Amino acid sequence: MRTIVILALSLMPLVTFCQRLDQDRLDVLSEKYAKSSFPMLKELLSIPNDALYPKDIEKNVRWCEEVFASRGFSLTRIETEIAPLLLAERKVKKAKKTVLIYLQVDGQPVDTTRWFQENPYKPVLKKQGASGDWEEIPWSNIENYEDDWRVFARSASDAKGPVAMFLAALDALAAEKLEPNYNIKVIMDFEEELGSPRLPGAVKAHSELLKCDMLIIFDGPRHITNKPTLTFGARGIATIALTTYGPVVPQHSGHFGNYAPNPALGLSKLLASMKDDNGLVTLPGFYDGIAIDTETEKILRVVPDDEDEIQNRLQLGSIDKVGSYYQEAMQYPSLNIRGMQSGWINEKVRTIVPAWAKAEIDVRLVLESDPERLIGLIKKHVEDKGYYLTESLPTKEERMTNEKVATFNYEVSYGAFRTDFSSEVGTWLRKALKNAFGEAPIMKRTSGGSIPISPFVTTLGVPAVGVPTVNQDNNQHSPNENLRLGNYREGIKTMMAILAEKL
Repeated sequence: MRTIVILALSLMPLVTFCQRLDQDRLDVLSEKYAKSSFPMLKELLSIPNDALYPKDIEKNVRWCEEVFASRGFSLTRIETEIAPLLLAERKVKKAKKTVLIYLQVDGQPVDTTRWFQENPYKPVLKKQGASGDWEEIPWSNIENYEDDWRVFARSASDAKGPVAMFLAALDALAAEKLEPNYNIKVIMDFEEELGSPRLPGAVKAHSELLKCDMLIIFDGPRHITNKPTLTFGARGIATIALTTYGPVVPQHSGHFGNYAPNPALGLSKLLASMKDDNGLVTLPGFYDGIAIDTETEKILRVVPDDEDEIQNRLQLGSIDKVGSYYQEAMQYPSLNIRGMQSGWINEKVRTIVPAWAKAEIDVRLVLESDPERLIGLIKKHVEDKGYYLTESLPTKEERMTNEKVATFNYEVSYGAFRTDFSSEVGTWLRKALKNAFGEAPIMKRTSGGSIPISPFVTTLGVPAVGVPTVNQDNNQHSPNENLRLGNYREGIKTMMAILAEKL
């Protein structure tokens, strides 16, 4: 672990504790600092950030060190086996509270063939044409942007956009010679899209360094209405890699079809047996421990979802029946096939019996469910279907002495978390957002997506709340990820309001 301390003295003189900024002033400042920070946003989005490439991640770490140090933060690299975590800290005299802020800097891998632009790491500005297609416009037009214009780039929404919003909000307060009345710690994660495999150990080893009173997560999309939102929990995630086997090498389907068992068919039947036609997991006990009581039902029903709109946006003729409505469905663990592969398709298609078939599965976890128990249920189900399981490529002996052979590997990335609406951090954030937007924010009990927050909650013993800012239809994790510029401006406004709210 190494520490860098740089004091940006030019930002510090004559500052006073924040006075609550009214709505009109927040609007003026957020508009001004959205425009002035667009070059910074473009610069940040131009740095490749796939966590599978450590050299690129190092560029992101250094960029973050520079911009936070120039804003009066002390920087500490929390070294791990591969990519570090980065802690930025700024103390305030006589502060009684410390707020830890989580920011994600890495992004999903890219498939450049499916992006409608030259390079996913070369941000482009687009507006929607009359036909509904997104048309590129010169970046220089961003000075006169419209709210519905978008910046397309990898991590525009997930989650470099919020990083730039936070820095712009800090700049706005500094220009007003205001500062929060609490200490700020910012933890930056550069392996979130890999499941933050080294984060739990780092939090445990450096719990004193990360000590705080509460945690805010600037990540994720707002409610589908695009109104200010707070999320008080998130599901955790575990992953499974399941591979079935046929002939040791692919065989001619004319010569060996009807003779060599097809592993793709076997895998398809195995996966199909895990769920019924209503989308419910068939494994006995998978949903044990989850109950939606009357109080929880009230909390879920307050969220202003339009079920017809959700289905229309997804173009769905039917939905799974795990819950009777969207918010209820998010309260249960899920079993999802996130990808499958076997043989070849499209222009590379071949008339063969494949040698293997592989499925990648993710299991979303809720607070009431034990991840090891759920994984155990899935593993037992595979075994009950007659499969002999290995953890590595099966040997010739294993293949020939068992009718069905599969490899089964899994990883529990992190668990779920949930914070009470009435907690100190929840009450404080609700006040800040109501002041900024003139109405109470939408409050969600659980977000469907997963973020690696449970190690902070369980190790540090602090409550956590998510403050999402980006547009719901941002294509995160997919090609053509984008950030709506109206959300960018309102994200800055949101973060300014929080920084200015006394704690």
